[in-house]
Amino acid sequence: MNDRFAITTPAQLAAAYEAPHPRFLAKVTDRLEATSLAFIAASPFCILATTGRHGPHATPRGDAPGFVVPLDDRTLALPDRRGNNRLDGLRDILDDPQVALLFLIPGVGETLRVHGTARITTDPALGSRFAVAGRLPATVLLVMVREVYAHCAKALMRSGLWAGRERPPGVPTNGAMIAAHTAGGGIDPAEYEAEYQARIKAQLY
Repeated sequence: MNDRFAITTPAQLAAAYEAPHPRFLAKVTDRLEATSLAFIAASPFCILATTGRHGPHATPRGDAPGFVVPLDDRTLALPDRRGNNRLDGLRDILDDPQVALLFLIPGVGETLRVHGTARITTDPALGSRFAVAGRLPATVLLVMVREVYAHCAKALMRSGLWAGRERPPGVPTNGAMIAAHTAGGGIDPAEYEAEYQARIKAQLY
């Protein structure tokens, strides 16, 4: 690989891409509103991203839909189920509490991104809310939400990840989430969704 093509500055990076549309920069909210809550309630799987003294980790987390529970509009509770006990992600949080969650729903191309800070608790009252077959999680991760936004379906469409699966009923559309997450944007959810569906198919590559 020729190093003269390496990108090492923000200016070089920006020059390699078209500028993002302003609405893509504005589609961020700082709390869990109705569409975010509906998406999380329907999600049986998320990826927890952390970083610590040993570098970054991305950890899969899954359970029945709605296994991540909102405690209020800025706090999520995520039970830590039985695993290999390496505890890479949890150790990272002790080093650096900044985390990201990526929620997926089978059959849905869009994903939901949540960024914030986390802390780990062994509170028995909270843990009891997540009991399954009499077993409590060892710990519960509390995520204090800083940013929430929907991510478009292009990656999942290109990969064919959900090929043959239908979108479950009741999951908010991308247009609904964008409208809810864009402060003062005046976006019509149905109009945005129709434009989005036409655009995304034409701009996969």
